[in-house]
Amino acid sequence: MRSLLALAVACSLFCCDGAAVAQAVGQFPFALTREGQMLGAVEGEVASFKALAYAAAPVGPLRWRPPQATEENSEMRTAYEYGAPCLQPSRPDTSEDCLTLNVFRPFGVDGPLPVMVFIHGGGFVSGTANDPLFDGAKLAQAGLIVVTVNYRLGALGWLTHPALSEGGSGNYGLMDQIAALHWVHDNVAAFGGDPGNVTLFGSGAGATSIALLMLCAQSRDLFQKAILQSLPGRARLRSAQEAEAVGRQFGAALGPEADWRVAAPARLLAAEQGLLATSARSFAPAMDGRLVTEDVAAGFAARHESRIPLIIGSNDDETRFDGEPEIKETLASSGESSDELRRLYPDIARPWERAAKFHTDKVFSEPVRLLARLHAATGAPTFRYRFAYVPQARRQNPDEGHGRELQFIFGAEGVPGAGIFSRGDREVGSRMRAYWINFARSGDPNGPDLPRWDAAADRDRLLLITNDRIASGDDPWMERLDRLAR
Repeated sequence: MRSLLALAVACSLFCCDGAAVAQAVGQFPFALTREGQMLGAVEGEVASFKALAYAAAPVGPLRWRPPQATEENSEMRTAYEYGAPCLQPSRPDTSEDCLTLNVFRPFGVDGPLPVMVFIHGGGFVSGTANDPLFDGAKLAQAGLIVVTVNYRLGALGWLTHPALSEGGSGNYGLMDQIAALHWVHDNVAAFGGDPGNVTLFGSGAGATSIALLMLCAQSRDLFQKAILQSLPGRARLRSAQEAEAVGRQFGAALGPEADWRVAAPARLLAAEQGLLATSARSFAPAMDGRLVTEDVAAGFAARHESRIPLIIGSNDDETRFDGEPEIKETLASSGESSDELRRLYPDIARPWERAAKFHTDKVFSEPVRLLARLHAATGAPTFRYRFAYVPQARRQNPDEGHGRELQFIFGAEGVPGAGIFSRGDREVGSRMRAYWINFARSGDPNGPDLPRWDAAADRDRLLLITNDRIASGDDPWMERLDRLAR
């Protein structure tokens, strides 16, 4: 039976003192999946099911192997709490046993409902779907199913080495994402979702992942729409040879290959951090000739991507500090001089602000425009945006803009990474969510009481979200981006 049922608490299921349990817990949402019976929790109008395993724990002999199916289970299990984030150096509460996802849905609403699947960012080495910033309740309240996915990170997710060639070496994180999409396809109806109406969305590394999934034959039938937020669209992926060279360095730091699958997580993280200190791109998707065969921009230029409705955009200030290695690398590779930057940005007085703005344009703004043009040329509905809104409380001292739009889309307030919204902030968040929700439903973000969002095919238009207004228009940075595209 693949439907969501509201089950009254039965004392025979939980304990002898049924009255106490019923008063404390009330009604539970229930879903029957291939992996067993799942009992979720309700808060307000939203039911949630957390830490649902979409693949077997990738530990021991399954470390550095493609994700394996979980065993069928007839037992009823509770799904109240988040699982552990995937192993990473910046968090103390991580684990290798992390291939889980979280499902949010409106409680008591019949399906089939549109499905939104979120893939988190973090440079492929950090982050988690369990972040309070990514709570799917606000989106689910509008009548959608929201799924947030954890996948392997760092060396465990992206290591390439000849000793790990069983089933394909490297890109294990991308394999995880594909496994999660298969799980959604097979099980989301149990939560009231429509497996034929799935939208992927994500920012940064999450957006890069989705673009690669659009180019991947093994995943293209598993989703019908995509939203790419702050995608570094011209970034060059590592070649198989480059990835293997990093793998050999990692192996040398870790020790004998025979011990790799039993090595303590602390040893793995120490070896990983040593390589990340020399290059932030040490662990990320690489060309493997199977899942990943070309760079994103080259794939879109060849029209190899899924021709599905697309929202794509970036933020006005993706970074703010010229001391960051990424900015220095961008400046060095571009060959732009200080005088040329002054000509590009005559209204910006401080050199570090010019460098940061150049990095935003070169890595995000111009490549996003390119991909929007290429995808629109296939005939697929394409909508471009630029998010330049700053929360009112932060306008005197704005922080880095990369990922800033996420708190508005998820409606997060008062959690790490998101402040308390003003009335104006909430209005912007409400409109952003409405665009994303409308798009997930129909492939068109437009709807009643929203400023019109023109398609990108219409004279290269985009939606500008600023402190003053939200409106479609011609790109005010058009000439500057034209120069950067040469």
